[in-house]
Amino acid sequence: MRLYDVVTSKGRQMSQIPAIGTPAPAFTLPRDGGGEVSLKDFAGRKLVLYFYPKADTPGCTKEAIAFNGLRAEFAAADTAILGVSADAVKAQDKFKTKYTLEFPLGSDETHAMLEAYGVWAEKSMYGKTYMGVSRATLLIGRDGKVAQVWPKVKVDGHAEDVLKAAQALD
Repeated sequence: MRLYDVVTSKGRQMSQIPAIGTPAPAFTLPRDGGGEVSLKDFAGRKLVLYFYPKADTPGCTKEAIAFNGLRAEFAAADTAILGVSADAVKAQDKFKTKYTLEFPLGSDETHAMLEAYGVWAEKSMYGKTYMGVSRATLLIGRDGKVAQVWPKVKVDGHAEDVLKAAQALD
């Protein structure tokens, strides 16, 4: 098994991204459109769980559009898609509507789920450090275990790479 550590710029250990082969941490989050979304909603199916820093920013928009464009191929591979950020539900609603996204978006304003998945981390921009969501993706198998991890996502070609992994996973 491989652990993916989230380390701060000062080298402090933070939470870890779940290791391949371990059970995905359970969660229930508020979601776009109202209601909730839980890991148990995807029981028996494969799940792409992707984390993004902020709705309606350039990289996050490009990533969401890429996953949305491949949703039929993911569905054919019996794989659901769930995007999660720390944005409020209202921001998720606007983002989903603006880009006609056809998969759920979870909102974790408390950061509890983001911390459980090791993606709430110290970030740095222009010399300023702050806490935020690291762009990462997990592929969860039908058995509820982590099958693949992309800990530091580069948006270009990422959705296609995740689709290939989902298609190869039985």
